[in-house]
Amino acid sequence: MSTDPARFEGHAVPFPSEVLSNLRTYILNAFKDNNRRTIAANNKRWLLCLGDPCAELLEYIGFVREQDDWLVPCPDTSASPPDSNPVNVLLEDVEKELLALLLQRPDDEKRASKVQYGLTSASQLLAKALGADKYDQNPSSRTNTSHEEEHPFYPSLGAKLDFHDDLIRFSYQRQLLSDPEGTPYYLEALQGIADGRKSEDLQTSVAIEASSGKVSAQDIRKAYNALGLDLGSEYLDDDHIIGTFQSRAADSPRQEPELRRALQIIGQHRSSQRIQFVASKTVTNLEQALSWLGATDDMDDNFVVAMYKVKEEENPAEEATARHAVSLIAQHRNSGALKQWLETGVLGEVDMDVGQAYNRLQIDDTSIDDSIVLATFQLHYQEAPSQVDDLRSALKAIAKDRNSSVLNNFLHSSMTTSKYPLAEWPVGLRNIGNTCYLNSLLQFYFTIKPFRELVLDFDKHKRNVNADNLTKNTIGSRNVSKQEVQRAQKFVCKLQKLFHSMITSPTTFVEPELELARLTLLSQPVEADLRRSSTTGGKRPSLGEINGRPVLGPLALPISDLVDNNIDTNKNVSESGMDGIGGDGDGDRSSEPTLLGNDLAEEAADQEMPDLIPEQSQQQEQKQQVLEDRANLTSSEAAAERPTTPEHSLNPLEESSPTRNNRQRPLADGDRELPDLNGPGTAEDVGIEPPSRPPPCPPRPQPEENNDKIIRQEIQMGAQQDVTEVISNVLYQLECAIEATSFDTSGEQIDQIKDIFFGKSKSYTQNLRGDFETKEQFFSYLFVDVASGPKNIYEALDGAFDVQQVQVDGTHQPQYSTISQLPPVLNILVQRAQYDQKQRSAFKSLNHLELEETIYMDRYVDSDDKDLIQRRKESWEWKQQLRQLEARREDLMQTDLKIDVPDLLHTTTWYLEQLSKEDEIGVTAALEEAIKQAAVEAEEELDSIKTHIEDLTTSIRSQFLDRQTLPYRLQSAFIHRGSAASGHYWIYIRDFKRNLWREYNDETVSAVIQRSQIFDEDKNPRPATPYFLVYVRDDLKDEFVDPVCRDVLEQAETQNAVMDDVVEDKAGSCEAPVQGGQGTTAVSGSWFEADYVKPQPW
Repeated sequence: MSTDPARFEGHAVPFPSEVLSNLRTYILNAFKDNNRRTIAANNKRWLLCLGDPCAELLEYIGFVREQDDWLVPCPDTSASPPDSNPVNVLLEDVEKELLALLLQRPDDEKRASKVQYGLTSASQLLAKALGADKYDQNPSSRTNTSHEEEHPFYPSLGAKLDFHDDLIRFSYQRQLLSDPEGTPYYLEALQGIADGRKSEDLQTSVAIEASSGKVSAQDIRKAYNALGLDLGSEYLDDDHIIGTFQSRAADSPRQEPELRRALQIIGQHRSSQRIQFVASKTVTNLEQALSWLGATDDMDDNFVVAMYKVKEEENPAEEATARHAVSLIAQHRNSGALKQWLETGVLGEVDMDVGQAYNRLQIDDTSIDDSIVLATFQLHYQEAPSQVDDLRSALKAIAKDRNSSVLNNFLHSSMTTSKYPLAEWPVGLRNIGNTCYLNSLLQFYFTIKPFRELVLDFDKHKRNVNADNLTKNTIGSRNVSKQEVQRAQKFVCKLQKLFHSMITSPTTFVEPELELARLTLLSQPVEADLRRSSTTGGKRPSLGEINGRPVLGPLALPISDLVDNNIDTNKNVSESGMDGIGGDGDGDRSSEPTLLGNDLAEEAADQEMPDLIPEQSQQQEQKQQVLEDRANLTSSEAAAERPTTPEHSLNPLEESSPTRNNRQRPLADGDRELPDLNGPGTAEDVGIEPPSRPPPCPPRPQPEENNDKIIRQEIQMGAQQDVTEVISNVLYQLECAIEATSFDTSGEQIDQIKDIFFGKSKSYTQNLRGDFETKEQFFSYLFVDVASGPKNIYEALDGAFDVQQVQVDGTHQPQYSTISQLPPVLNILVQRAQYDQKQRSAFKSLNHLELEETIYMDRYVDSDDKDLIQRRKESWEWKQQLRQLEARREDLMQTDLKIDVPDLLHTTTWYLEQLSKEDEIGVTAALEEAIKQAAVEAEEELDSIKTHIEDLTTSIRSQFLDRQTLPYRLQSAFIHRGSAASGHYWIYIRDFKRNLWREYNDETVSAVIQRSQIFDEDKNPRPATPYFLVYVRDDLKDEFVDPVCRDVLEQAETQNAVMDDVVEDKAGSCEAPVQGGQGTTAVSGSWFEADYVKPQPW
């Protein structure tokens, strides 16, 4: 300052604490910045505090002089451990010495200099030295007091007080893995930490652990205390514990549920099956029933059923107890709704509490006028038509509370009849349990007139099951078995029955049969797998003991004795290579092939066993089905599959029944003569000694499980099938059930289903010689993908046909696809289910798909037109350029700081300018100018990319606008709202004759007033999105689409006719009464006698 007072005018002589603090700051900053920083020679702060007079000290520490400037030390921040680098050790020691010197300075000096510095606790330094300083911390840990850290729960889990909840959970799981026997204590520790932190996440984890059957040490102590038992007693045994429970439960009946729960926990703690069995006994009175379900007497029937479902989901083994509890409540309340639910599984109408009613309709002001109540009701009804019963109950409760004639008149008029004429409006389908997608699919098929006529006039087209050429033709490139045909014909009969009800019902909706739902949702192979698992999963019946050894019931006859071992296991598998073209071309349209045996297999399947006479025809069908299942097994599978004997009771044999000495039938050629086990010398020859006592009694028959319940369980499993599997199963069964109209050169069956829904695609794949190899196959739907972002329908369809790279003999070669034959009804499946590789979970893509009422398929058809081929190639090149531009734009728009590159560069320039003003670091003007120029260039590049993308997009979209000779009209749109795992389906269907869209939402069918609800993007957080689209050839739309087909019977007629008018005989034929109506021809012998006319292909 004395040598150049003008330069340092206004600057005071720094305090010693300022000098120490500045040097410490330089060292700390060196650890934060990997790049070696430069201190300009003209930096005033540097010259005043340190500078040349301190050169020797600075060089010792690690500062380096570079001409007149100084370079700060450069520690190795990547060194592991940090103290392995001597420079790091020196700088850390110096920084701590400087901090110690700062702490020794006088307080008045520290206040005058305004030096800021912080103290680092020894525990933090120790954690850093151990590499345990970087982990997710609990945000509220700073407010915790020091004594909480000493709580044993944290060290018990190997955790620290400031651990994030996720780390606490991780520590808990690690302790369970290393010490499973300590689970109760570790769960108590987790519960204590969750309660202490008031953490909802940890409390949820505790609840999940408890629901899986784990109990904490605290729960165990409480359980023993509840029964007055000493947990540490050496003399406790199961008898003493059970006796104590029974005496206390007898003294205090109201406390029995709590005592039983305590006993259950003790049983789990002691791993005592006996105690747990006693604890799981059923409830016996109303109070126990309510307590067991977690309900109270003032809760309505809906809540009781909801609590039942919760109990059943938590522990399926307690289903019987839960049903008994509901039964006790129903008897006490004399509740018809609960009694109906117990009998049918469907809850009857429940009288809702008026307070609940207002809450259900979201009405806060209970004094509002009746007209506003009605308007609110109708608004909720329009948003969720499937909830009409619940909404109606709410309106009924309000009407009753107000004694309102307006509301009562509305309930007794508008809600009991349809606002549309029954004879001119389609009926809805009742949801019978997670079947909203099934209902949408059935409604769609009903509106396709050729399909509906085929089903209603099924007997005219039914396949001859006993035809000699059953195995000569193929469907989906594989043969069809006899049992598949029989099952398929049963499915068509059930579908015919439903269609007849939809035509004649005098009500606004009908209910599909459970069996139809099962046959629709479950393919034959999946059903066979379920049956095999249920057959082989059971235990063999015990016949008692002989000499202390158990005697088990007999195994079924070996499959090799029933079916010839020579079974053809060959099948053709399609090698599509066309990701966007699906369906059932040359591939198998079920989830696994059904193998065929020879004639002996079918003979065995039909063979009766005269000795075994079941009491019911259903048991005979079960035997028949078991034999039919075996006909599809190979010999190796048969050896592994030895199902147990069916546990049903048999009538006693008549006196004339054959014994071991009497043959059941004469021996045929090739039959083996069995040895006469009762003949002389037989026992001695085979070494069998006569039994010392009579044989044990056979097992008593077990009651059969409720058939409806089994079907509902199978329906629930079928509802989890992929959408494509369900559609393919329907079409495949229709093809199996009907006769072929012709065959192609490969033997593939051609029939009316293929004429309606199937087209042909042709793939072109370039080989190593440069030539294109072609392959043609059937398809029943096209795949489109919206995972990458919003698209219009053409952009989505292009993905199924555009050129792509495929592997051919280890090299990548181009492949593209065309349509060689367009179907009259074109199905398009929107692939929305995606898989997150990072989260390892499925999710639904919510990207918008812009629909068109009319699309033109010219651009996708197979053609030798050179101009069309050239346009395709140009379009592919433009799309490749578009992908490259979008990738570059993504690079410029996305940075780690969540801002684009131009903004990042502008921010950097501003920051450097601020540093220059503070005279902290010398920033050259050239550097600032270069960054500014880079920011401008990045902005110009983004603008150029945007313009180029717009131009390319316009070119692509207009490339085929003059090719519009093959129009298709949108006929149906399947809509889904929800996630990849759950949600709700409904369908919009176009009535071309009336120029009307209808919404089919389970029981409700309503007119669509605003087209925007179909075609516009849904802006809700959980938008409704199209999942499946159906387009119909424009010239065939009036011939193929007929949504309204009604011939309503009078109520008196329908009491005996509506659902019982279709009778299935044993061969699978269907008989139905003659009815006429819109879209029908009322003539004797059949509903539809008009000859089928195959549509001419384009």
